Amino acid sequence: MDEQWIAGFQEKLDQHYSWPSLYIYKFIVPTGREDEVKKLFPNHTVTQKLSRNGNYISLTVQVMAPSSEFVIAIYRQAAEIEGIVAL
Repeated sequence: MDEQWIAGFQEKLDQHYSWPSLYIYKFIVPTGREDEVKKLFPNHTVTQKLSRNGNYISLTVQVMAPSSEFVIAIYRQAAEIEGIVAL
């Protein structure tokens, strides 16, 4: 992940949220990789929706995030998952 982009993203998070705050993550992954995303959120309910052709799964999870650093840490871990798209 580009550190300059991360710094800008963190600044925007801090401008728009008062921490702790509810944050919604949305990801799209190839079918079969959804468990890798779920492992990032072991104590949360992850909502899934299969794509029309069944090739991809969208995942949504709401998390009470303590800080922008926490939000970014999850995105850094997610970036390691092959084929993931963060929305």
